[in-house]
Amino acid sequence: MPLYEHVFISRQDLSNAQAEGLIEHFSTVLADNGGKVVEHEYWGVKTMAYKINKNRKGHYAFLKSDAPSAAVQEMERLMRLHDDVMRVLTIKVDEHAEGPSVQMQKRDEREGREGRGDRPDRGDRGDRGGFGRR
Repeated sequence: MPLYEHVFISRQDLSNAQAEGLIEHFSTVLADNGGKVVEHEYWGVKTMAYKINKNRKGHYAFLKSDAPSAAVQEMERLMRLHDDVMRVLTIKVDEHAEGPSVQMQKRDEREGREGRGDRPDRGDRGDRGGFGRR
C-alpha cells in the first residue's frame, strides 16, 4: 500500500487531550477503511504565520500512514468537515523517515546544524565586488 504523511492543525481552544483525541479518531477512520497509522506525533500548540479562522495558534499533529488512497481520501474528507480541524496537508512519500520528525528533535540534535556561535565555514566566495570593495 502507498505511504503517506499527514499534518493537520486544530483549533487553539481545544485541550491537549481533545487534540490527541482527534489523532485517535482519524487513526480509526484509516483503520476502518483498510489502512493503518504507522506512527503519530503530537507537536503541541504552535504560533502560526497568519491567522486562520481568527486563530493565531493551533494544535499541530503529524501522522505517518500506510493506507489505500480511498482510505486517505475518506479521512481527508472527514477532516475538512470537522469543525475543530482548520488545515490539512497530506503528502505521498516513497518511504517513512526513521526516528522522530524534525519538529520533535532538539535544536542541537538536528543534522547539519551547529550552534549559533560556531557557524560552518562558508567556503570560497570569490571576489563578488560587494559594497566597499571597489
